[in-house]
Amino acid sequence: MRKADLFAVEGNRVRCTACERLCLLGEGQTGLCGIRKNIGGELYLISYGVASALAIDPIEKKPLYHFHPGSRVLSISTTGCNWMCKYCQNYDISQRREVSGTPLTPEEVVRIALENKVDGISYTYNEPTVFAEYAKDIGILARKNGLFNTYVSNGYQSEVSVPYISSFLDAITVDFKGNANAEFGKKYIGIRDFEPVLRNLLHLKKMGLYLEITDLVVPIPNIGDNVQDARSLARWIFENLGENTPLHFTRFHPDYHMMDVPPTPVETLRAHYKAAKEEGLKFVYIGNVPGDPLENTYCPRCGNPVIERYGFSIVKKQVDSEGRCKFCGESLNIRYS
Repeated sequence: MRKADLFAVEGNRVRCTACERLCLLGEGQTGLCGIRKNIGGELYLISYGVASALAIDPIEKKPLYHFHPGSRVLSISTTGCNWMCKYCQNYDISQRREVSGTPLTPEEVVRIALENKVDGISYTYNEPTVFAEYAKDIGILARKNGLFNTYVSNGYQSEVSVPYISSFLDAITVDFKGNANAEFGKKYIGIRDFEPVLRNLLHLKKMGLYLEITDLVVPIPNIGDNVQDARSLARWIFENLGENTPLHFTRFHPDYHMMDVPPTPVETLRAHYKAAKEEGLKFVYIGNVPGDPLENTYCPRCGNPVIERYGFSIVKKQVDSEGRCKFCGESLNIRYS
């Protein structure tokens, strides 16, 4: 447990400022996430130093396709989340409201990373914003030891939280569920709308973080898989984040409270891909469909496959050390540093 950085005192209560929910908590109360608690008029991160999951992953699993492609990361999570997705595949971690796991100090996490010769650390599996102080303490040590830091996030940070996490992060992938449809967000996630996510992406870009966008396409007709919503999201990305911003449309698989919903048809993912490309985005992918050619990176100039993938594995790479196409020299918005 550690006293939080992200909170403000308001009378005899505390306001958590880690995420956009901005929970106002009386003595002994815990935020919706289940891990940020008012103790004695101050906010504490009660999951600090307790890892619910720890694994070594390819960075493509995040998914990050243009940030250090082919690298390995140590993935770490705690319990709790600020969203309540009815289909969460990590619900046993994210929706758990009891702190449990393996005690690990930031020093021990970094030592494990170095011993396993990974390239960076990824804060993932549950929403890392709710354990931001733990992530920051790990992240500062990681950078001192030559490791990069990435978030796998829903982007629902508060305006105060964005500069806080930007101080130690190198890259972030933000997942829009249901094409950022507000009706979907209210019914299946438990949020009012996606406006805070859009706002935060603008701030994160200004602060220099490397961004990739994910959209889990949930096959709920008209609100979870509407191609026009996907087109609108792609247009917003093009206009505000730039044509080189990678966008991933990933396949839904039934889980948690939505076991009766079938996997997303591949044809739906391809329709999303087509719409995003028509809106001008250069690097669009479909995910969770191993072996599909739309997992690959194609040079937007010459059309050649420059990174060929099977699932999370890179099969072939035709990219030089500066992130350019080996066939024609086109920049591919790939970051290696």
